[in-house]
Amino acid sequence: MATEVARMTAQAEDNRPEDTRYRAARRKAARYAVPAAVVGVTALTVGLVPALADSGDPDLPELTAHQLVAKLAGAHEEHFSGTVRVSTDLGLPGIGGTALGGIGGAPKGGGEDGGGADPQAKLAELANGTHTLRVAADGPERQRLSILEDAAEYSVIRDGARAWAYDSASDKAVRLDVPRGRQHGERSPYTALTPQELADQALKAAARAHTSVRADGTAHVAGRDAYQLVIAPKQSGSTVEAVRILVDAKTGTPLRATLTAREGGKPVIEAGFTKVSFTAPEAKTFSFTPPKGTEITEPKKQPRAERQAAPGPDALKDALAGSRTYGEGWTTVARLDLPAGAGGLAAPKAGGGQAGQLLDSLAKEVKGSFGTGRLFSTRLVNVLLTEDGHVYAGAVTKDTLVKAAESEK
Repeated sequence: MATEVARMTAQAEDNRPEDTRYRAARRKAARYAVPAAVVGVTALTVGLVPALADSGDPDLPELTAHQLVAKLAGAHEEHFSGTVRVSTDLGLPGIGGTALGGIGGAPKGGGEDGGGADPQAKLAELANGTHTLRVAADGPERQRLSILEDAAEYSVIRDGARAWAYDSASDKAVRLDVPRGRQHGERSPYTALTPQELADQALKAAARAHTSVRADGTAHVAGRDAYQLVIAPKQSGSTVEAVRILVDAKTGTPLRATLTAREGGKPVIEAGFTKVSFTAPEAKTFSFTPPKGTEITEPKKQPRAERQAAPGPDALKDALAGSRTYGEGWTTVARLDLPAGAGGLAAPKAGGGQAGQLLDSLAKEVKGSFGTGRLFSTRLVNVLLTEDGHVYAGAVTKDTLVKAAESEK
């Protein structure tokens, strides 16, 4: 959903040469989000059917890629409602439910905190397959996301300091903690999912020298006129073919975003509105009272001793002290170090229970100057575990990943 972003209409910018204004716009696009993530799904769901783009191309004033980037970065709609279809096709077999449970994930609809209403488990389901959502927002503190299922609905509702997650199928609800001190415009973990999350990541990429950006005509989406912006890597070695964003001609809001892979086929990630309105939803949209008989779970209160013993703000930094990156831009590979003694995970083994069998079925044995490793591949991301306890990962080809692992040997 749109939040407060930097406006890019200052008169001083209009008087600067076009290239200078474009670079400034891209820098601002990289700094400011056009956010709409939901509980870290980010990131990343979606595969729309062709019907999302209406037939025919609208006759709109021509805009350059520079102007479209600025228009997208300047979007600031905070009031809207609509229906979003999302889908993800990473090319992984058996993801979700049993497969995820086999490697330590919660079973579908499970989780000790709230059962079927647990947001962490429920929203993770969006990372695979196709889903229909209803979304609504009225400013930065009132949002609603509903996942529509067969004869059931799962909703996350926030109204100021109050927030709930409710699953009608299990008749369970979880009262959620709303983070305090959240600044206006900062992402909320209860914000509705829209195409803007993918667009935000693409805007950050657009600010890099190794990225091509071009305007590619117009289209109709969810009954609205839109421009098409294509952002793609100039480098070889990336698994990403391009990110295509359909930008609302009036508001600059992303109406649809699609990420395609170099290997072809259907989009890996795609999100788009099938219906949208940019008027403020009715107040009752964000009102929720658990129905009579609902099983309610309250947030767990952490004892003072546990809070004092909890990892400090530098814990993650310390844990990743051995991490580093290779390459740049779209071909960046990250290296993380596994805990001592975990390097054995890189060697395929027979047996090992359900988790071990699943890992063996998904991994391919590879050899190099790093020794023997396990390569896990999807259409977008490749991950290599080496026997010396390193993990290499990136949205790069297998060859690029292996070369990164061999570069320090």
